[in-house]
Amino acid sequence: MEIHRKQSLSETFKVYYDKRMIKILLLGAISGFPWVIIGSSLSLWLKEDGLSRSTIGWAGLIFAVYAFNYLWAPIIDRIKIPWLTKKVGHRRGWIISMQSIILISLVSWSLINPTTNLALVISVGLVIAIASATQDITVDALRIEQIGENEGKSMQAGAAIAVVGWWTGYKLGGVVALNAAEFFQQAGFENYWQITFLVLGIVIIFCNIGLLFVNEPHLVDRTENQRQTDKMIENKLGSSNIVAKIVVWLTGTVIGPVISFFKKNGFNIALAILGFVFLFKIGEAFLGRMSVIFYKEIGFTKSDIALYSKGLGWITTVIFTLLGGLFAIRSGVIKAMFVSGILMASTNLLFSLLAWSGKSDFLFAIAVIFDDMAAAFATVAFVAFISMLVDRTYTATQYALLASIGTAGRTTLAASSGALVDWLDGDWGIFFIITALMVIPSLIFLYIIKDKLKLND
Repeated sequence: MEIHRKQSLSETFKVYYDKRMIKILLLGAISGFPWVIIGSSLSLWLKEDGLSRSTIGWAGLIFAVYAFNYLWAPIIDRIKIPWLTKKVGHRRGWIISMQSIILISLVSWSLINPTTNLALVISVGLVIAIASATQDITVDALRIEQIGENEGKSMQAGAAIAVVGWWTGYKLGGVVALNAAEFFQQAGFENYWQITFLVLGIVIIFCNIGLLFVNEPHLVDRTENQRQTDKMIENKLGSSNIVAKIVVWLTGTVIGPVISFFKKNGFNIALAILGFVFLFKIGEAFLGRMSVIFYKEIGFTKSDIALYSKGLGWITTVIFTLLGGLFAIRSGVIKAMFVSGILMASTNLLFSLLAWSGKSDFLFAIAVIFDDMAAAFATVAFVAFISMLVDRTYTATQYALLASIGTAGRTTLAASSGALVDWLDGDWGIFFIITALMVIPSLIFLYIIKDKLKLND
């Protein structure tokens, strides 16, 4: 009889020592940084120029681009960037191209006044969102392809490290943005946000330099499997003329990944997975969209927000993301999803307490710590969950499809967050209670499908 000994916590933690995790950390940071630009930075820029909560909330609709990036993900799986692909690889060529667009957009923002050119500001923000969402497709594919298909524990550890990287890019990027804006404001510059965007552009340049140290695996199987799918479609059509070949290519590129996903899971389970993914993080998104406005309204300065929400929040997120990864490895990703969902709902209530008590550094720190702890657990579990669902033949497309459906729930519905606060007459306490209840429907979906999921473990 063969006896299996359960790994100790220290033995489980050794999975983080894999040198591939450093590269995944960098990829996560590259992915997270643009959210600072079109998230808290844009929100505060508009707020300090006198725009209303509702306007700022609706401006957040540019995040909806992330909900639809799966529409062009198939192109990224198949199309190569001229010259760059040969020089740096398929995935890295796409990332560098999108980073360059974001850099040009930041320079454009540095020349615009939002009070007189709001439409132009939002348009440039939309360009940044499109470039960032396109970049995310490739970053996630490159991250998943760093790990072998059946390395379940390494995939979950990689998910944790990717989340640490994402929050590092987002939180520390926020520290840079907020402190730079505060510095230039106190130095007497009226266009302090415009100058700050140039500083953020320098960060983009360093991200591109770091990307060159991330190797890109050459997956022969992916290309061959795509050809086989094309051949199957061509045989179904019974024709091989030029029109048929175009139809075959388009069908294989766009429909192939969807067929693969539904075939693997079954139609009903696949729909339930999509329902869960759509609903899981809606409450977190409502809170996140309005959090910086809430902090500002109850009396915290930009430097306070940078210290507590970004600096302290980053430390908390790193620690609990790594612990969340260990929990997912030892307890299973499904159990981790349930626990993190309950934690997200519970910690949102701390913001209600802060809202009703008024400005309090202690309560602010406590709320941020526990909220980031819950968000870290939830994001690790969520990223590991959808990473283990994808078919390596269509890595970018299937991951983008699942991630964008999750983003659709967060961005399209959360765009009404400012209007909801206004409808509640500015009662932030009730607003945060409502956000806590939003996780319940997703957990019902997960409970229904938990025993029928097929994960690459």
